Order: sequence, then structure tokens, then C-alpha cells
Amino acid sequence: MTSDGGAQAVPSDQIRAIPVRHPGRWVAGLVVLYLAVAVVGSVVQNERFQWSVIGDYFASPQILDGLVVTLELTVTSMAIGIVLGVLLAVMRLSLNPLVSSASWLYIWFFRGTPVLVQILFWFNVAALYPSFSIGIPFGPQFAEVDLTTLITPFVAGMLALGLNEGAYMAEIVRAGIISVDEGQTEAAQSLGMGRLLTMRRIVLPQAMRVIIPPTGNETISMLKTTSLVSAIAVTDLLYTTQIIYARTYQTIPLLIVASIWYLIVTTVLSIGQYYLERHFGRGVSRQRRETLLQRWLRNVRSLRSPSEG
Repeated sequence: MTSDGGAQAVPSDQIRAIPVRHPGRWVAGLVVLYLAVAVVGSVVQNERFQWSVIGDYFASPQILDGLVVTLELTVTSMAIGIVLGVLLAVMRLSLNPLVSSASWLYIWFFRGTPVLVQILFWFNVAALYPSFSIGIPFGPQFAEVDLTTLITPFVAGMLALGLNEGAYMAEIVRAGIISVDEGQTEAAQSLGMGRLLTMRRIVLPQAMRVIIPPTGNETISMLKTTSLVSAIAVTDLLYTTQIIYARTYQTIPLLIVASIWYLIVTTVLSIGQYYLERHFGRGVSRQRRETLLQRWLRNVRSLRSPSEG
């Protein structure tokens, strides 16, 4: 104490910081660790899972061929959905009421009907239109396509998934475009840039920061949605496993094989999504986002040091 009754100042180099303890975190961590060990132990020790069968079929040619078909469906359907989504989003924001209404009607229809129904419809579309003609309505036709041979099960699944995805991507892209400040468009127009050029050079590059995260989620969702094409006998990953266990009666092991492959591909897509978000978010924050390895190391250090968190 000082002579006037006040507290005596302590030099800063003599101050000892006492870390705040968080016993609740340790208790919660131990509970989670116990449950994880119990679940893993139960799964590993349960002979009914037939891990030897899973190992035999995991990298078998039939399973890998089905995985390739699943990846092809995912890539082609997402490509159709993204291109169509950008076009529909621009149409939806058009000042022409006919163009914007056509876009709204498309989105309303494909979002309002189940994907499985759309897959079955495209698989049977040749019953309604055996052939498709290109030409002048009620006039001469320039070309004709036989849909009975063109619409294979793979094509039907690709069209159904891609056209359905286009409706959802349209709303994602529209949200990204709206997020860009209108001053950017006005500045571009003042420089003499047209609407399409402004959209391609100014608006869409800035909207990618908003578009990328939900697009990554849609890609992961598309990977799993492709399993619905098994209803029309497309030999994707799920249908291939169904063919095998229908012959061997090893249902659970084959379903686990398919689930593991879905998890592997989903993990790879999630990592790619993270780095895409990191790339397009560079100009938003002054501090560069951490990589996955840097984030993991920081979390490990925070567990070791009780003063953090």
C-alpha cells in the first residue's frame, strides 16, 4: 500500500498470469473419447460385419467400375446444372418479364417435383416422344433424332439430375449476383460496358465468394443423389453392390463397401471445396485463411496449452 492508501503499482514483468481452467472441456472430451472407443471396439470385434468380405470386394473391378459411373454422373450432371443455373439466374434477373417468368417457371417446376420422379420420367420419355424433330413449328423439319435409342439409362439419369440441379444452382447464382454491390454495375456501365460484359467481368467474379460454398455442398449432395439412378438399372456404385449381394447374399458387407467409397469421395470433395473457398475469399479478409494442416496443428497446440481458448 502507498502512503495515501492507494494500491501500489506492480511492475508488469512481475505479473504472473494464471491460466483459466476448463474442467468441463476435459470431461466432455473424455466422454466423447470413451464413446468413440466403445463404438469402434464394438464394430471391429463384431464378426457379423464380415470385414474379410469387405476387404475382398473393396477394390474389386465391379465396384471400381460402378464408382467410375457414379463419378461420371456427378461431373456431367453438375456441369449441366452449373451452366444452366448461371443462364437461369441471369434470365431471372432480366428486365424482360417473359424471360424472367420463363426462368421462374422452370425453377418452380423442377424444385417442386421429386428427383426420382424426374429420373423415371426421362427414362420413359420415349413413350411420349419416340422421336425429336428440329425445325420450324408446323413447318418443315431439318433434323430428327430417335429418342428410343438416344435416351439410354445413363443419359436419362444424367438429364434428370442435371436439369434438376440447374433449378437449385439458379437460386444459388442469383443470390451471389444480388450480393454484389450495385455500385459495381453502375461503375462498369459508366465505362461503357454492356450488361453481359459487366456480368462476366465484374459481377460473377465477385459473386464467386458467395456461390462457391453452396455449390460445393450441391456437388457433395449430387454424388449421393446419383444413387437414385439405380432405380433405372444404371450400373453405378450402389446398383453394382446390389447386383453382387443379390448373388452372394452378403448384403451388409457390400453396403458398407459402397458407404466407405461414398465417404472417401465426399472427403476429397470437401477438401477441394475448402481450398476453393480459401482461394476466392482472399480479398475479403486481410488475414489469409489457414490451410487444413495449419488449422489442425493450431487445434492440437490449443489442447496442449491450457491458457488458450
